[in-house]
This record gives sequence, C-alpha cells and structure tokens, in this order.
Amino acid sequence: MHAKLSKVSFNFMIVQFVIALFARTTLYPPFTYSIFKHTKPIIEPTEVMKRIIALSLLMLSISYYSHSDDHKETPAKPIPEPQVVETQHKGKFFGENVKYKVVTGDTHLKDKDGHPMASIFSTTYIKEGVKNKDERPVIFVFNGGPGSSSVWLHLGVFGPKVVELPSDAGAVGSPPYKLKDNPFSLLDIADMVFMDPVGTGYSTALGKYKGKDFWGVKEDAEVLSEFIRLFITRYERWNSPKYLAGESYGTTRAGAMVKELQEGWGSIDLAGVFLISSIIDFQTGDFTDGNDIPFMTFLPTYAATAWYHKALPEQAKWSSLESFLNEVREFALNDYVTFLFKGSLASEQQTSNVLEKLHAYTGLSRTFIKNSNYRINEFHFMKELLRDRAQVVGRLDSRYLGKERNNVEVRFEADPSGYAIDGAYTAAMQTYLARDLDVKRDEKYNILSGEVFVNWNWLYGNSARSQGFINVTPFLATAQNQNKDFRIFVANGYYDLATPFFATEHSMNHHGIDLDRVTMKYYEAGHMMYIHHPSLEQLAKDMREFILQQ
Repeated sequence: MHAKLSKVSFNFMIVQFVIALFARTTLYPPFTYSIFKHTKPIIEPTEVMKRIIALSLLMLSISYYSHSDDHKETPAKPIPEPQVVETQHKGKFFGENVKYKVVTGDTHLKDKDGHPMASIFSTTYIKEGVKNKDERPVIFVFNGGPGSSSVWLHLGVFGPKVVELPSDAGAVGSPPYKLKDNPFSLLDIADMVFMDPVGTGYSTALGKYKGKDFWGVKEDAEVLSEFIRLFITRYERWNSPKYLAGESYGTTRAGAMVKELQEGWGSIDLAGVFLISSIIDFQTGDFTDGNDIPFMTFLPTYAATAWYHKALPEQAKWSSLESFLNEVREFALNDYVTFLFKGSLASEQQTSNVLEKLHAYTGLSRTFIKNSNYRINEFHFMKELLRDRAQVVGRLDSRYLGKERNNVEVRFEADPSGYAIDGAYTAAMQTYLARDLDVKRDEKYNILSGEVFVNWNWLYGNSARSQGFINVTPFLATAQNQNKDFRIFVANGYYDLATPFFATEHSMNHHGIDLDRVTMKYYEAGHMMYIHHPSLEQLAKDMREFILQQ
C-alpha cells in the first residue's frame, strides 16, 4: 500500500485529517476512497469518535511520513578494504648506512561499539636489524592547517627524501621538480610515522561517520591518539620512547594529543614533543577586536622582515639581527605593551615615543602607523612594507616577494611564499608515492583541504564558553608535571609571519611551563625554515641532539 500511495495523495490526506479534527466535519468517502478504494464506513461515527479517528489517522500519517522512502537516512558507505604496501630501501643518514622498510597505507579505526569510523593513511619508516626495539624512539609526525596532510614535514625535513627548492626564497616555477636524498633524516636514530588526519591525504571517514565528526580540536586529537594506540600495539612499541612532531596547527594538535594520550588513553606517556613553527595559544596570534596581545607578539617579526629587506630608516644602527631583535623585544614587553593596555589613557609623550619606535623598528611610515591606531595588523603589514617598491612580502616566509595586479589594496591577493612552493610539494609527493613507495591509487591525495578548515570546530570540548581562544599550553605544562622526562623542542623562524617566534616565547613564559625542559632554537628563515638549506641542516642537528639527550 505504501508503494502505491503518492506523496500528493498523502499530503491531501493530512489536510483532511486536520479539517476533520478541528472543523468538526464528517469523514466523507473521498478520504476513505483514497485509502481503501470504495469502502464506506460501516457505522456513522459520533462526534467524539470522529475526533478520535481523525487524531489517530493524523498520528499514523505523521509516523508514515517520517519513515517514508523520501526521508530515510543515507545508508552507510561500504567499507573498503585497507590498502597497504611494504617496500625495502636503503640510505645514508648522518654518515650511517641504513636499511629500512616503508609501510604505506590505511589503518582502519573502530569506535567503542566496534564499528569502523575512520581510515588513517600513514607512511611508516622502520630501520631493519634493530634487536632491541625498546631502546629505539618512534616519532609520530603530522602537519597542521587544520586541513593539511603531512607532506611538508615528510618531504621537507624528516623523511629520507626532500624536495629541492631554492634556498634564498627564489621562485620555483613549473615541473619538473627534483626529489633528492636527505642526508639529515633522523632515520638512523629513530623510526618515523607520518600521519594524515581525516580529510587529508587518503584518510577518510568510514561507514556511518562523516568527516565533520573528526574535524575539531578534541575530535581530531582523539582519533589520531587512537591511531597511535593501535600502532604501538600492532608493532609492539609500547615500551619505546615516543615523540610527537607537529608543524603550525600541528603544534596545537600535538598539545591536544599530549592530553589525550597521557591522561585519557591508558597513560601513554611520551618522551616529548617537537613544535615546529608553533601556535599553542591563539590569543597570541588572533587579531580580533579587544585583543591587543598580537600587536606586541608580531612586532619582532615585523622588525626582522624589515631588516631582511633593508627597509629600516636607520638599519646601520644595529650590528646584527639578534642584537636588533633583543632591543625590539624589550620595547614590546615594556613601553609598547603598557601603551596598548592603557588605550586612550596613554599620555602624549607615550604616544609620541611609541610612534617613533614603531617607525624605526618596522620601516612603516608615521602616517600609516597613526592611521592604524598604533596597532599593525599582519596582513596590512605584508602589503604596506614594500608598497613603494610595488611588492608584497610573504606570510609563511616573509623573505618571499610577490607582485600583484594593483598596489592600492589593503591586503595581498595571495601569499607569495605559499604559491611559490605548493606545486612542487604536491607533484613531489604524488611522484614519490607512486615511484618509490609503489602506492598507485586513483583517488585524490588531499595535500590541503579547505573543506576541513572551513568546518573545523575550534573549541576543546562541548561548552561554547569552554575557552575564548584555544590554548593547549596548559596541557604541555601538565604533561611536564605528571611526567618528569617530558621535554619540549621548539623551532622558530625569524621570518615567520604566520606563527611568530615572540608569540611562542610569550606562551612558553606562561601557564607553568618548566623552561629547564624546553629547548628553543631559531633559524633565519620562515614558517618552513627547512626550505633554507643552512637551516635544514641545523634544524636536523638540533633535533638529533634533543633525541640523543633522552
């Protein structure tokens, strides 16, 4: 009967039911005809009976409508079989010849009821011939975004192959791009697992689950922590030293995962974390009304950028970048932060002093600084600094320069340090997977996903007021308090306008962080400091030393 009942007839029935219920009309044959063909009522119903019948039929119709074919839930997607490929390789890292295997493919994770929920694509590097796995560290590596695959750290610094790019922030151009051996990979002293979060790489939601179920600070940390639990179980690495390594938002992810792993996943204690281009307290980096902190934390990076491009009015006053930045730090922490917090209460003398210092340290005109209310937004700075040269500076790496269609906009059209390298990493990753790791799949490998970023839940937990700005620094402090061996390595690029180094210093100087177990390193490059060849070598050496100190 349901199959033959049209939606039009059904809607007409509902109208009649309502009329019968509220207008005191008799249930007449056309209505009964539409259901029972020529059947007529056996008895003449009373007024009460008519109302009861009408109400019953109305409830029945609503029940039918809610379960009709037009409103059924979309059936769960079929669960594909995991695709896993294992290959054998050899390389030379820090002078040691290493034989290693690479396991590349999918790991299916299940929810608490045993239902498939997510497939995580990963690339695992394991050194062959290791007799005591308990002594060999494992580093779990991921990038940020949110919405980025692990390609940047994979083919930029940690992996056995790296993309060859100009060291001086020069233009990359079109293919072919070169993928070369990386003599600075840490594979001689540690195994590595590169993880792609759900919605990136080949990772995806499974069954009844959707990507949005995992696109949030806590949700993402939970599913990747479950991946780690399953990995160390299958590979018998529970007793190995374990590190997390994240870049950009990946450092936020690392902080959230530290909490999930050490407090919520059966006490999986970690040896430490690598925070590369860190953003762990978003109050230090979000330019929003009423939040003056970023104007202070970005200032030293503005100064470093102006220094690099020789845009300072009196650059010869300072003998080195480091001495110059130390002076800018002191001004930012004292005179400038006081001025910002005073607001309209600042005196004319304070205002004049801030104006002159900002002009001297940024190279921006006094008029521009005044019109900005002495508060310089990062995107305005990138466009304004070299406007007289008709150039814009990069955000991820302010060494990069770009030209645009017009020179009067407030912000740049696109980040020149982004479009200069994205194509090279994308092509290199696809080539490396297919030719070196024998991963040949038709589906798209998502290097960067705007869908993930746009739909991201920035709150940690369910309460809308749980945190004004996401801040995982307290999680790192708690990890130190609960684990005497937990250490933090931080890599900062002087020319990083996405996650400025002074913002990271601010975070590390608050929230109870034990600075004796924090290693802070600086490089004369940007967000991806490893693009700069000297910085790649130094970063690898610094991380190697950090691990060997365990």
